[in-house]
Amino acid sequence: MNPILSIITINYNNLKGLKQTMDSVFTQQSREQFEYIVIDGNSTDGSSDLIQENSNKIDKWLSEPDKGIYNAMNKGIKMSKGTYLLFLNSGDCLYEKTTIQTIIKEFSEDLDIYYGDIIYDEGFKKEHRTFPDKLTFKFFYNHNISHQASFIKKDLFDSIFYYNENFKIVSDWEFFAYAICKKEASYKHLPIIVTVYEATGLSSNTDNHPAMYAEREASLNKLFPEFIADYNYLKELEFKKLQQFMHIKKHKVAYAFLKAFMKVILLFLPKYNSKTQ
Repeated sequence: MNPILSIITINYNNLKGLKQTMDSVFTQQSREQFEYIVIDGNSTDGSSDLIQENSNKIDKWLSEPDKGIYNAMNKGIKMSKGTYLLFLNSGDCLYEKTTIQTIIKEFSEDLDIYYGDIIYDEGFKKEHRTFPDKLTFKFFYNHNISHQASFIKKDLFDSIFYYNENFKIVSDWEFFAYAICKKEASYKHLPIIVTVYEATGLSSNTDNHPAMYAEREASLNKLFPEFIADYNYLKELEFKKLQQFMHIKKHKVAYAFLKAFMKVILLFLPKYNSKTQ
């Protein structure tokens, strides 16, 4: 019988981070409900030795040269047997010993993607980051959900595509955006902290942001050309509305009237919830 979940850890020369990640997986309750896969890129820092020392706790592993992060993640997908996949990179840790047990209980709706929240760990500070309940093209245009806190049906990769190995930074973003915005994959936000995310990855390094934006632009133009045209039009309308608002704000009487009018309207509307916007 196949497991409900496959946890996949990719690693390259991050011995300390790998140990932290593995320890957080090994201490999880309901161990029988998931398999653990480690993909190492032929590290030279002792990572492969650590993997072999813990091979009795790892269901599948390999240590060999790869072509980058997404090539390693794709290897993990192909090796996995779980209904859902979680990519937990070396350095990232599951938040609590009961995290996986809690998450698996949420799989009853049989959706394509479940995603939770993270603790964003920059070393000198930690921040609780949440994600919206409703995911739109507008959200993905500038943001992404965390793949370290997302549980993706393996079948979704087979029916859509695997991670784009031509990119170095944004292939997980591309997959989520395409699956949800274009293929209408079903999803649900779980208000649960899943992972402590070590903010040392490629996408977290501001030096890599120009390359990240260039990759996003290439993906958007290839996969979402009609979305881009509509989105740019809407952005232009929003800018014009902002200009009009700022013009009104310069005139005290008109601005006071506008605020009073908005307060009256808000009395008759449901309470505003930013997570649904």
